[in-house]
Amino acid sequence: MATRRGSRPVPAAEVERGLFAGALDELVGPALVLDAQLRIRVATPSACEVLGLRPPVGASAATVLCGDRPKRPFAEALAEGIPFQAVIPRPGTDGGQIRVRSVPFGDGPAGWVVYVTPVSAGDDAPVEFQGMWTRDPRMKEMFRIIEKVAAEDMTVLVRGETGTGKELVAHAVHALSPRRGGPFRAINCAAVPGNLLESELFGHARGAFTGAVKDTPGHIQLAHGGTLFLDEVAELPLELQAKLLRVVETRTVIPVGGRDAIPVDVRVVSATHRALRAEVEAGRFRADLMYRLRVIPIRLPPLRERPADVLLIAHRIIDELNARGRRQLTGIAPPAEVALERYAWPGNVRELRNVLAYAFAIGEGPILRVADLPPEVAASTSAGPEVFVGADAPPEAPRPGEPPEARRIRDALARTSGNRDRAAKLLGLSRVTLWRRMRDLGLDG
Repeated sequence: MATRRGSRPVPAAEVERGLFAGALDELVGPALVLDAQLRIRVATPSACEVLGLRPPVGASAATVLCGDRPKRPFAEALAEGIPFQAVIPRPGTDGGQIRVRSVPFGDGPAGWVVYVTPVSAGDDAPVEFQGMWTRDPRMKEMFRIIEKVAAEDMTVLVRGETGTGKELVAHAVHALSPRRGGPFRAINCAAVPGNLLESELFGHARGAFTGAVKDTPGHIQLAHGGTLFLDEVAELPLELQAKLLRVVETRTVIPVGGRDAIPVDVRVVSATHRALRAEVEAGRFRADLMYRLRVIPIRLPPLRERPADVLLIAHRIIDELNARGRRQLTGIAPPAEVALERYAWPGNVRELRNVLAYAFAIGEGPILRVADLPPEVAASTSAGPEVFVGADAPPEAPRPGEPPEARRIRDALARTSGNRDRAAKLLGLSRVTLWRRMRDLGLDG
């Protein structure tokens, strides 16, 4: 059945597609649905507003989103079948930017959802905050939260993977708080053996055990008037969790072997890479202590969720290495940039720092190249959206009198190591159409 739009009947399929797009808009907001061939099947109404155009059904997502620009990392990632996010020029206008993020669904995958959101002026500008650099909006929001909560004398729980910079967040909370003039004490609950952790944390009285020849304060007492940072707090043994709960509730501490409670004035900032609720359900963490520690929870996103930060942070680390090393790096070769951006970074910023220190020591010359990187990072180049012929070969230079389309095809083939299937997806063409155009342009030799 069809309805009428003006004097033209509207096909039933178009009506159904419009209903689906409207319903999807209510659920997920501005988004495109792509099939396995990266063709646009549905565009929600709000996505059309963000894009500045209404993409036709069946159009190539690579062509609509990236046009014929020479550098198209998002389109290349789609062609490779790799989830990616990027900031790109707004397709329907001559100005403005949008943020795109691709999420696969189904086996194969069967298709993709591409979320599109507008980028306001300055949203993508780099920001430095208490030793942390970012372009990511979530990180910037986290910075705003830290600024707000620092003045409130409440416990803070930082959740983040290893190497994300949880201690930097704790330092920022301390530095921006009224306690900034007091001490900052940090202890890693996973790094100290259980038989020593109690004494390290709570201190001990003289004669508490063999070798305890004098009263010795622990980290809690040493943090009096300042901030105590408990890293990997989920690793704290259950019996010590009870003692820590008493400290938080009563603001007093009883050293090992001691009898009298000692008043302490500390703000506790904890961190963990585990979900404390899951630890509580598993019986490994006290629920009452969890509620005491996570009055203000802060999540620190991993580096793989903010790829735009990788090169920003990398250049800051290189500046530090240049300041104290024998080698002076002036830049990063494009394929090495791709390897750094495509790598998953399970160790996050700490691993990035170690990788760059390795490359700095191993390599030669002013440019950091793929060959300087550890094998596991260098290998990510071959799976990434920018792949060049040769170890560090840039895209070929334009040839005199060469048509722009021929240059785009040669560049796409270079970026995909000659793989015509991926090059066709990158260009928004079918493989047959690519072959015909290569033949017509004399590029099939």
